[in-house]
Amino acid sequence: MAFIVVLVLFGAASLAAAIGTVALVIRDGRGEIPLEPPVRPWSAGHLPSRPYSTLPRI
Repeated sequence: MAFIVVLVLFGAASLAAAIGTVALVIRDGRGEIPLEPPVRPWSAGHLPSRPYSTLPRI
């Protein structure tokens, strides 16, 4: 009898997790990735935001 109760609880938890996952995916935009807005590169004083090897040589 206890085995059946455990199976029913496990089934209910699995069903709730599946429903929650589907609801979250639908609410999240179905995997569409929004475009990243263009922003200026950051700087910290005179340090560049890119590696020195990729900067144009002066």
